[in-house]
Amino acid sequence: MSLPRVLTVAGSDSGGGAGIQADLKTMLALGVHGMSVITAVTAQNSVGVQGAWELPVEAVRAQYRSVVDDIGVDAVKTGMLASAELVEAVAELIAGTDAPAVVDPVGVSKHGDPLLAASALDSVRTKLLPVATVATPNLDEVARLTGVHVESEADLRRAAAAVLSYGPRWVLIKGGHLPGEAVDLLTDGTDEHLLRAPRLDNRHTHGTGCTLASAIAAQLAKGRSVPEAVAAAKEYVTGAIAAGFALGSGIGPVDHGWNLGTTFRAGQKAGPP
Repeated sequence: MSLPRVLTVAGSDSGGGAGIQADLKTMLALGVHGMSVITAVTAQNSVGVQGAWELPVEAVRAQYRSVVDDIGVDAVKTGMLASAELVEAVAELIAGTDAPAVVDPVGVSKHGDPLLAASALDSVRTKLLPVATVATPNLDEVARLTGVHVESEADLRRAAAAVLSYGPRWVLIKGGHLPGEAVDLLTDGTDEHLLRAPRLDNRHTHGTGCTLASAIAAQLAKGRSVPEAVAAAKEYVTGAIAAGFALGSGIGPVDHGWNLGTTFRAGQKAGPP
């Protein structure tokens, strides 16, 4: 039996907490084979993004075709796409691929650094969201894409409708920035699911969005329905946030291996003794 195959199309995080690095760690932890198309390289650490350089469209397209045409893919996940040209190229590639796609419309980093040009927003709306099986915007990304500002749980449905108007089959509005419980709304416009988790007292949450989207893609690759995949991914990322650890002098990453029992925790050595 071969492992389910998941392809991430995203930027590289040199600090290892988000982006391609977080995606591949998540896929390993969830028992799927992770593959990657790098769209941009960032100089990034626990305190911010010091630089970002996008790759040429032809390099991104070549990576994608190289993987999909030979190895094949059971799910695709997108993250940082940087420019309108990259957004449109990736949307075209996904449209020609027979696999579910999870679109994380990354706009800014955890530290507020821009990762998507303002000029690319219209391409995300008109090219990328229409090919998404699931779109996973946070509240800042909802506001940038639709103009809807979510102030309370009651606003989540309005935000979801605004995103769905651009064409994704499902949308997961991530309400983690709201006060109180961490509540997300998953809907296709008819079927609605509220996913709740306790708010955890841990500031080390770098890579949360990348990790969640990758976990959804991993579960879809295993053949789960969208509601099942999102519920399982939410459970995984909640555990990863709970086990997030200090790294560097700023915001540390979530613990992608929390469910494996093999990562650093409370000063213990990684792996078996």
